[in-house]
Amino acid sequence: MTVKLNNDLQQQIFEQMEGTFPNEGGGFLLGQASGDEIVIKDITQVENTFEEEEQYHRYAMTPQDWMRLEDEADEKGLTLVGYYHSHPNAPAIPSIYDRDHALPNFVYIITSVQDGKAVDMRVWKLKADRSEFDNETLVVES
Repeated sequence: MTVKLNNDLQQQIFEQMEGTFPNEGGGFLLGQASGDEIVIKDITQVENTFEEEEQYHRYAMTPQDWMRLEDEADEKGLTLVGYYHSHPNAPAIPSIYDRDHALPNFVYIITSVQDGKAVDMRVWKLKADRSEFDNETLVVES
């Protein structure tokens, strides 16, 4: 699978994730899926609602956020194709917590933020059997 993202959206994600450091931040990926390709057309940052003292390594949003973003995507002629979040001072690879809370039909973009600076971005998709994530191809276009 290939996930395409333009450079401007990548920079917006980097800025948002740097802005939430030293805590995790995140949001939704809105786009279009066709075959083995997903094109990200828009992103929407969502406030981290996890317990404040755990936000340095956990990210959560409310069911109301999901419903609101589904409506927003519909209004734009897009769909929710995934989710993005940061890993402060940790690699851009999914944790066991990420796996336990992921959906097989979504893609997950994880950004590693080291000492307040975004340094790596990778995209993942949970296997149907929920055993692990596959590292998918991320193409950043100008």
